[in-house]
Amino acid sequence: MRSFLMYLGALAVIFGLMQFIPTYEKSNPPVEISKEIKVPKEVMAIFKRSCYDCHSNETKWPWYADVAPMSWVVRRDVIQGRKALNFSTWEEYSDTKKQELKKQIFRSVEFAMPLPQYLWLHKDAKLSKEDKEIIRNWASDGKGYIESVIR
Repeated sequence: MRSFLMYLGALAVIFGLMQFIPTYEKSNPPVEISKEIKVPKEVMAIFKRSCYDCHSNETKWPWYADVAPMSWVVRRDVIQGRKALNFSTWEEYSDTKKQELKKQIFRSVEFAMPLPQYLWLHKDAKLSKEDKEIIRNWASDGKGYIESVIR
């Protein structure tokens, strides 16, 4: 019993010390409406519910984003998400980049996004079959499929 309490105490000390490891500050850069993605309301509602926390400058930072080690994971996911695709700066992308991102969105909504670890705590972000169809229809410019170029 005594050794269990010692291990438990050691874990508590380690957890406490982890809170002092610096991470980048949580931030939401200003959003300029003119640069934000322009999509139909039904698509925007899905994006806001399921994508915007990691893929926009409008992240809703949860309380656990201040508690290590979860803070490290949350902040990493937001940084990588914004780097890959940022709906808040969509209009800054070239037309070619927008088309490539739409192809990636078309493919990723089926199986990869939102990330499983995000869905653990955000059940409402799970994409229904109808949500996926709406997004894929938008991403394919209404065709329902994405043309591939074979090289």
